[in-house]
Amino acid sequence: MATKLLLTFAICRLIVTVGLTLDPTELLLLGVDAQLSVDPTDVKAASLDFGLLTGAQLPLAVMHPASSEDVAQLVKAAYGSNFGFTVSARGHGHSINGQAQTANGVVVQMSGSIGGSGVASGRKPPYPRVWPQERFVDVWGGELWIDVLRSTLQHGLAPKSWTDYLYLSVGGTLSNAGISGQAFNHGPQISNVHELDVVTGKGELLTCSEEQNSEMFHAVLGGLGQFGIITRARISLEPAPQRVRWIRVLYSNFSTFTRDQEYLISLHEQPASQKFDYVEGFVIVDEGLINNWRSSFFSPHNPVKISSLEPNGGVLYCLEIAKNYHESTASTIDQEVESLLKKLNFIPASVFTTDMPYVDFLDRVHKAELKLRSKGLWEVPHPWLNLFVPKSKIADFDKGVFKGILGNKTSGPILIYPMNKNKWDHRSSAVTPDEDVFYLVALLRSALDNGEETHSLEYLTNQNRQILRFCDEAGITVKQYLPHYTTHQE
Repeated sequence: MATKLLLTFAICRLIVTVGLTLDPTELLLLGVDAQLSVDPTDVKAASLDFGLLTGAQLPLAVMHPASSEDVAQLVKAAYGSNFGFTVSARGHGHSINGQAQTANGVVVQMSGSIGGSGVASGRKPPYPRVWPQERFVDVWGGELWIDVLRSTLQHGLAPKSWTDYLYLSVGGTLSNAGISGQAFNHGPQISNVHELDVVTGKGELLTCSEEQNSEMFHAVLGGLGQFGIITRARISLEPAPQRVRWIRVLYSNFSTFTRDQEYLISLHEQPASQKFDYVEGFVIVDEGLINNWRSSFFSPHNPVKISSLEPNGGVLYCLEIAKNYHESTASTIDQEVESLLKKLNFIPASVFTTDMPYVDFLDRVHKAELKLRSKGLWEVPHPWLNLFVPKSKIADFDKGVFKGILGNKTSGPILIYPMNKNKWDHRSSAVTPDEDVFYLVALLRSALDNGEETHSLEYLTNQNRQILRFCDEAGITVKQYLPHYTTHQE
């Protein structure tokens, strides 16, 4: 009874404070267990995202659900409300353009607690449940991938496909695609899902899969959150490797670089001993970048000088590859890696190799995050631009963007790697170029207020527009990944 009075007080305070023309009894229909919070710390935290491009969007309240039913109850109340209010699902808040924000509604905080105490009921979302024999795991939509990994490793298993950064929610990445260097082999994360629980825009709770509610299943995967909120996902697993041999090699010629990348991803049907498990790469147009946080793989005691490598057009390209193995097969890993490297045409003196536990490799970007946070360089605007570029136009993109528009300043890492379209399910909502092979080009820049024009948010945002305009004029039919479209035509 005391908890219910507390919730009533909180909602009435919300109504008075913001002047919301919403009948308080409608929100009370959510019930005490829904953990509706108007705590200022909660509200402020939910008003921002990783991009920091849209400014603070203060929600009216933040909901901390403990079950799919809690989410369904909220959405059903919003849908049936006489006055109406918006609902936005938020995972770890890693959206770039405010997709997880709402200014006049309720943010559903799917991933843990982000701030204040809220309205504590003691209930929490379900923990991951691993099915070792069937090799899948059931996870809450707000579960972070790092926690999924920790749970499955207890059974010697792990998901097959990843993102570079593991502190993202399952529902968040599945609403986009979820890609990293394993995608050429296993496809994106959305190609490794058996089943979903989804709350629709009417507040209906549906279980969907290939066999059950299949249209909803494929629509939600890569659907940008427009078809429903993912509250549970059943993820495919495989035996977890123990260690990773991680290798970086450099190229000064773009066509040689892409030819080798495309050769490596063509091996996806080969036995494990005859292919790498991870293929990525990045572009270096700034000598400082090769030795910076993303490229900390290179020794700071022996920095790489771009000028000594004779780059073509002032640009270098780094191929990043990795091979998983178990300690029981460690005796053959050197031979397998050497056999694969012999078929590549990188700069001979540019091989950089390290060996580490599998978990450390997957969680490598988090270490970089901690360094950036310590320097105050994490919570800054991130005008990221992620593009899928068809294979037939990647050389034109290199000439016009890497060797043209970008100049010699990048303000952040630029990833580039190819993927096989046949590893993507065409029935999903994810949009990719209409070619058998296409590239991810990810310009992961950070805007800094340090007096340098090329680091400013305005400069980088305008440069993103210039890149998109160039692609349009050059007939490069790119598709945006993690898109932010503002018109129906787009």
